[in-house]
Amino acid sequence: MKIALVHDYLNQYGGAERVLETLAKIFPDAPIYTLFYDKDKTLSRFDGRIRGTSFLDSKIVANNHRLFIPLMPAAASWMNLKEEYDLIFSSSAGFGKGISYHPKTLHIAYCHTPLRYAWESDRYFNWNSFWKLVSAPVFWYLRKWDLRAAQKPEILIANSRYIAGKIKDYYKRDAEVIYPPVDLKVFYRDKKVKKGGYFLAVGRMLPYKRFDLVIQAFNRLNLPLLVAGDGPELENLKKISKSSKIHFLPFTAEAELRTLYNGAEAVVFPQTEDFGLVAAETQACGTPVIAYSRGGAREIIKDEETGILFNNQTVDDLIMAVKKFQIKKFDSKTIRASALRFSENKFKKAILKAVYAARDGK
Repeated sequence: MKIALVHDYLNQYGGAERVLETLAKIFPDAPIYTLFYDKDKTLSRFDGRIRGTSFLDSKIVANNHRLFIPLMPAAASWMNLKEEYDLIFSSSAGFGKGISYHPKTLHIAYCHTPLRYAWESDRYFNWNSFWKLVSAPVFWYLRKWDLRAAQKPEILIANSRYIAGKIKDYYKRDAEVIYPPVDLKVFYRDKKVKKGGYFLAVGRMLPYKRFDLVIQAFNRLNLPLLVAGDGPELENLKKISKSSKIHFLPFTAEAELRTLYNGAEAVVFPQTEDFGLVAAETQACGTPVIAYSRGGAREIIKDEETGILFNNQTVDDLIMAVKKFQIKKFDSKTIRASALRFSENKFKKAILKAVYAARDGK
């Protein structure tokens, strides 16, 4: 089969982009189509694989992509692959699944989440009543477009049961669950790395990631905390950090991240994630996770066995979870074994099975 990969946009290197990278390994001859592409921000991981982009492909858009969200449905729809491919495999948190193609072309969509800006705008835009009123027609349009685009693929694959539930609620469709892959050759228990006595929070500094919750909790706990990552909330987070034991680190390469995971007493994961690749990578290194008990974290972490789950997204609950963690014993081998279900090999087999099923069922 002649296959093309489609991804929403490539201006960052996060969990969805790691999934795309694995898909590119599974389908080594498949070109990648995306709305816009920034080589530097994606660490050149997709260099040489990009075949086509949209009219939004510019530095201005890549650096300020949220301002251009209303134009993205049109940008996706106007990208037309016609009859060039037998199968389109999209990796989408919104726009990629809306690309145009010939009716005879098969389409499988790996859904990281239904379009957040359409269905959960209040969670991502903390606007006052005036701006909510002004923006309401835009979000109505995005919901209508996203619902229509979600009917195009023959097969929808969700990255967690949590997201499969959202697909059922929003799109009225069933989705198979295939968990994202963790590179177990990169993330493993490194016995040469000794525990450093610190707790760790990792990721892009965005409001919904709730790094503020972690910092406020550790201001009061007065325990060592490393915060690794970058993003628009970084300066605000530094301002609310009052403890001399809280330190900020820049975005780090995978080998350095593995060392941080291994050296941490636990990784703190206070947000609601679609899946939560950081939590899965942490466990692949044999390190427990202290996580908010919602979203994909509930499918990754076994409470009091591979980590601690807390039920309310508050500073007090997080503090209680950390104190509970401190009196528990965790076995790194058990934690590592739990992460093996997220191996690249299992992901590859499941993806290929879905492709063969789509081909044979057409």
